[in-house]
Amino acid sequence: MHFDYTDKVKGLRERLLAFMDEHIYPNESRFFAEIAANRAKGNAWLPTTLIEELKPKARAAGLWNLFLPQSKRAPEGLSNLEYAPMCEIMGRAPFAAEVFNCSAPDTGNMETLERYASEAIKDQWLEPLLKGEIRSAFLMTEPEVASSDATNIQCRIERDGDDYVINGRKWWSSGAGDPRCAVYIVMGKTDPEAPRHSQQSMIVVPANTPGIKILRPLSVFGYDDAPHGHMEVLLENVRVPASNLLLGEGRGFEIAQGRLGPGRIHHCMRSIGAAERALELMCQRLNSRVAFGKPISAQSVWHERIADARCRIEMARLLTLKAAYMMDTVGNKVAKAEIAMIKVVAPNMACDIIDMAIQAHGGGGVSDDFPLAYSYANQRTLRLADGPDEVHRQAIAKLELARHMAVKSDVDMPVTRGC
Repeated sequence: MHFDYTDKVKGLRERLLAFMDEHIYPNESRFFAEIAANRAKGNAWLPTTLIEELKPKARAAGLWNLFLPQSKRAPEGLSNLEYAPMCEIMGRAPFAAEVFNCSAPDTGNMETLERYASEAIKDQWLEPLLKGEIRSAFLMTEPEVASSDATNIQCRIERDGDDYVINGRKWWSSGAGDPRCAVYIVMGKTDPEAPRHSQQSMIVVPANTPGIKILRPLSVFGYDDAPHGHMEVLLENVRVPASNLLLGEGRGFEIAQGRLGPGRIHHCMRSIGAAERALELMCQRLNSRVAFGKPISAQSVWHERIADARCRIEMARLLTLKAAYMMDTVGNKVAKAEIAMIKVVAPNMACDIIDMAIQAHGGGGVSDDFPLAYSYANQRTLRLADGPDEVHRQAIAKLELARHMAVKSDVDMPVTRGC
């Protein structure tokens, strides 16, 4: 495996770093100030003018839709391995990915539509998403069941003539709070009597369809993440054309695995960027503060923490690159162990390093004067999003046990003669 950057990626990376220095880092305070100003006026759920101003600049710089590989509709898309260093850089600031049209859940939804939707659906919804004209949401998790096991999902998608009728309650529907959110992809049950993994389906639902009600935004450690938001959504007799069903009835699990693989690794790429920035801020802070007569950076306890942070970032990056390489070369299904491993490793690593950085900043670290508290909230959430740590660890353990069981069977199998 070779993880060297190609000349193409080197050029894109330099442009992205320059864009971040010129447009992203200097505007972090403006981004949050805009949202605060909207909230003070009575409505935080408005798109920021900053993001809309920066999108055309990102597109003009050739830094647009980089996440989507092998798509005629997005020829600028990179392979997973090529995209990894770009996504990591975007992860250094919480709002950066949207500027480049590379933010969740739109990226996962665009991949889903590209892989599984009809050409008519692509024309209607994928094209405006690729242009950054609209946003989207993915409705899977439900409040009344343990959604870490998606077979528990209760939302019903029932055929009625030329339509499907949807009834259910979803939550943690990220992106549904944004007024630009024009379309949902909804997962629900079409046949509760089918085999366990063939009961679910996915369907495309316009956000303005009658019967949809946004109940409330859910906060994450006190942050409502406006205007993006994580909403609780009620669907009551929501009727959409049968042609909006993706692939066919009972294919929801298949689609989910295709969708969540890239989404998981993108989160991990951004987690590495968040950890890198936290380490950078930590070192700057330690070098600039004096306690007990010498710089805090001279205290040996911080040497231990800094060294540990650097080692863990490098290990996580290498595992992420390996997973990306395998996704590109042998496919998501074969790379499932590596995807699961990095989904456990990266957010845990980032949480720990951001926590160290918070400690180095003292009281300032838990305030919004620095990006660390918000970054920690995001990374801690990722230990639950797209499958909790426990589910991924279970999958990794099962694969490992099966591998050794096969070896043991080969060794212990007696040799017999035929009669």
